[in-house]
Amino acid sequence: MNTSLADSVGTYEIAGKKIARLGFGAMRLTGLGIWGEPEDRAECVRVVRRAVELGVQLIDTANSYGPYISEEIIREAIRPYPDDVLIATKAGLTRNGPDVIRRGDELVRLASKAWPPVGRPEYLRQEALMSLRRLGLDQIDLFQLHRVDPKVPLEEQVGELKNLQDEGKIVAIGLSQVTVDQIEQARRIADISTVQNRYNLADRSSADVLDYCTRHGIGFIPWAPVDAGQLARPGGPVDHIAAAHHSTPSNVALSWLLHRSDVMLPIPGTSKVAHLEENLAASRLRLSEAELAELDAAV
Repeated sequence: MNTSLADSVGTYEIAGKKIARLGFGAMRLTGLGIWGEPEDRAECVRVVRRAVELGVQLIDTANSYGPYISEEIIREAIRPYPDDVLIATKAGLTRNGPDVIRRGDELVRLASKAWPPVGRPEYLRQEALMSLRRLGLDQIDLFQLHRVDPKVPLEEQVGELKNLQDEGKIVAIGLSQVTVDQIEQARRIADISTVQNRYNLADRSSADVLDYCTRHGIGFIPWAPVDAGQLARPGGPVDHIAAAHHSTPSNVALSWLLHRSDVMLPIPGTSKVAHLEENLAASRLRLSEAELAELDAAV
């Protein structure tokens, strides 16, 4: 096993597996707008294989990425799966088409219309079973409720995941984009192993959720982890810290996240091997206490 990444960033245990705290998000293994086939499927397969070669043990995907394409590429790339690799997938968001389209030379975002939530228990069960088939697994290590469906009681959504867990179809249960109140409600029904909320240097709106997860030993998977927004502008704090370390703004953002909490599990994603290797270089970046304090204070 390649332990260099785990040695650099530390480990966290989910579903009985100790995994390196810097993982890989597989959302970008798709076409434009997270829809359909990627431009270079062979390169995407190489990305997943290279991630595992470099010590990545957490691979996060979802049925809605493609839809289905991301899960299929992961299976093609690394099945039979190494024993120390944890596959995490999700259900609860459906797709109405791409969330980005081209209009001439411009990209237009349609995200609010392209990802409607569906949390009916029968749908969540169907998608868990279909993810098992697509991934070629007997059990899903970590199955996450991708969004809370406001039309369905939360206890029914989490309750169905608990049923799947009791049946041995999934090992651990996670939530995505939730509040502290929703986590507490869910924990009355099942053990919650992870929470995946948007959190990065530019968007700290889930700071209370991160603090809760840190106190209660719940893994926190920040999505959009490398977004530094205006903090990465030329001459800004991220830019000058990156320059001082001969590094990149993305790596500064990832290193800051890893220092924020021992339960932090960033999952930067890409469809290019070179970009993957650049992201994983964040494991070797050591920020000073003064640099961390500067980033903590930056808004």
